[in-house]
Parts: sequence; structure tokens; C-alpha cells
Amino acid sequence: MLIGVILGDSLSAGYGVKLDESWPSILEKNLNNEGVHIRIVNAGISGDTTSGGLFRLPKLLEEHEPNLVILELGGNDGLRGMSIEKVIKINLDKMIKMSKDAGAEVVLVGVELPPNYGNRYTSQFKNMYVELANKHHLNLIEGSIKEMVASNLMQADGIHPNINGHLKVEQEVRKKILPLLEKQFID
Repeated sequence: MLIGVILGDSLSAGYGVKLDESWPSILEKNLNNEGVHIRIVNAGISGDTTSGGLFRLPKLLEEHEPNLVILELGGNDGLRGMSIEKVIKINLDKMIKMSKDAGAEVVLVGVELPPNYGNRYTSQFKNMYVELANKHHLNLIEGSIKEMVASNLMQADGIHPNINGHLKVEQEVRKKILPLLEKQFID
């Protein structure tokens, strides 16, 4: 049995939807239906930051010994206007290294900020994920808030996906991680 840990914030925790409607729950169900025997540990906590994730990750790695770590953090840091270079990027970089050192495949979810944070900050924020994925040779899952809003996949707050949004996120995540898992782990 494979173990996947999703270290995230409210997007992973399923804010505004039932737990079994959140993308991590749907992912576990769909992967198992496709013959990938995996248990997903949803370590998403609403409001969490990269600092919180960095603090929580060692215990998660020790306790679960995951084959896969999906990092979905940074959004709350960005919403608080934290320094991309001095805080967010450094914390994500440390979590990537820590996960890889523990023997896990790592997938990075590129969180996007609402456009009201200004083009310069939101562009730098988005590019940070691309840079980290390139540096560590990771699969990067990118989404678009604008597309999700236009497709009516968001809750009224414009930040959190609705049930259909969670289905869309799960499809994107599964598409990116399945090749990693198929290489070694499918029966």
C-alpha cells in the first residue's frame, strides 16, 4: 500500500465542502479504482502557511513514511503579503528537500493569488512555483483562478473551489501524479 501525504491549506482541507467531496478524498478513491493502492493522508489545515507546513512536515514524514508528498501551500502567505524570496520560497524549498530526503516523490501545486494583489506580486508569486519545480525537477500542477471563476467552479468567496472545482483540481492532480505512480507502483 502506497502512502501519499497532502500538505496544504483550506484548498486541500476542503473548506466549504464535505470532507468526502474534497479533492484529496476524491483522489484517493479514483486512484484506488484505477488499481493504485494508496492511502491519502490529508494534512490540509485551513489558514496554514508555509511556516506551519515546515513545522508540521517532519512529524508527517516520520509517522507516515510517504511514497508521495503533494505540497499545496503558499496561498495564505501570499494573501498576507509575505516576502516571496525571504519566506515563502525558502520554506517551500526546505519542504521539498526534506520530503525528497525522506525518499518521497514530490509534486508541487502552484497556488494562484487573486488579481487584486497587483500584477507584479502575483506574477512573482506564480513564477516562484515554476522556479522551484524546475530547480528540483518536480511535476508542477498549475491552475487558473480566472478560468475556475469563469467556469463557475469557485465558491462565492472567489478563493475556494466548489464541489465541481474540487473535481477539476482532482483531475489535474491525478493526471500529473499517475505517471509517477505507474512507473513503480501499479499492480
